[in-house]
Amino acid sequence: MLLFLITCSFSFILFYSPLFACEMRLLSLCFWKSIKNIVFSATLSFFTTRMLPSKKIYAVPKVQRTAFDTNSGDQMSVLDYLPDLVLETILEKLPPKGLCRMGCVSKSLRGMCVSDHLWERHVRSKWGRVVGTSAYREWLCCAHSRNQDSIFFDRIGEKVFLGCLIALVRSRFCSVGKDKIFPPVNSVMSWYIALESGKLWFPAQVYNRENGHVGFMLSCYDAVVSYDRRTDTFLARYPAHGTRTSAIESGVTWDRLRAPLVDTSPHDLHISDCLNELRPGDQIEIQWRRNKEFPYGWWYGVVGHLETCDGNANYCRCHHSESLVLEFNQYTRGCRWRTTIVNRRDHREEGNEADGFYGGIRKLCGNEEISMWKQFWPDVVLE
Repeated sequence: MLLFLITCSFSFILFYSPLFACEMRLLSLCFWKSIKNIVFSATLSFFTTRMLPSKKIYAVPKVQRTAFDTNSGDQMSVLDYLPDLVLETILEKLPPKGLCRMGCVSKSLRGMCVSDHLWERHVRSKWGRVVGTSAYREWLCCAHSRNQDSIFFDRIGEKVFLGCLIALVRSRFCSVGKDKIFPPVNSVMSWYIALESGKLWFPAQVYNRENGHVGFMLSCYDAVVSYDRRTDTFLARYPAHGTRTSAIESGVTWDRLRAPLVDTSPHDLHISDCLNELRPGDQIEIQWRRNKEFPYGWWYGVVGHLETCDGNANYCRCHHSESLVLEFNQYTRGCRWRTTIVNRRDHREEGNEADGFYGGIRKLCGNEEISMWKQFWPDVVLE
């Protein structure tokens, strides 16, 4: 009965006190329901030990000043009274928009809401499959060479990240002095905003380039891409080759993108380290280009049997041969691109101007990689 009366009394204070009512709207109702017992217990314990009357809640002590302080008269938010563990749990559940808004509550929350570990979760969740280390290096280079304002605005008055929210963030966060920038240039929060805004062009690879043109079926080519929030798709710019200018493709969907899996330029031969372990049935991707002026693309294939082998697993010795048969079963039998043979002992670029040039090989090890390729399998066999 005592616990019931305490709970009811705290609920009355929470929802009818103007200060609480204003700030607790920052928390989503669903999340509050899931942790209300923890918050109730911790807050009741704090107020019981300190014995602060409700009429004096407004006269809270000032916190220690930080690099994000905007003026000396700022006071603590009531949320600052929550135990650190509870507050961290709340912040971890908030979406990016909620984190930005929470950071506007007080200067102590400001520093917590920009923490890299909070924003790393959001980067991994939304961008983890399409950005890699090369994209992060590109961001760091871009962030230190460009004006911070260009990350947030495309042109004067046009806001590109979460509508009017970025204006709110800047008005509360960026008034820390001319010599300070918020969010910090090299923070994960800034990286997330740059990705989301579309201002950052970063390296990625595109499956079935040029909207699935038949000449690029089951291939994956390097490009630099930029996100378009209006359509939730990407703009891809492919490297120039020969006398041709850079090709640009719009409307690239999320499922057609991946982060580069090797740190090799599309114009360089990838050094293969899996050739000796390849056996018939293994699935691979191999570099291929039309001629020496073209960049490499990665093409899906399968290790096949030698002509002298009947395919019986009990007697197959294909993996002992220096010759490695690669099959591209998306093409019809008899097609010049259906099969090719490479030397597994002394592998280098092989081919000619008629059939193209084959480069480095990667073995596909995970089911996720294999399923990504198979979802692009053509409906009809290619000629």
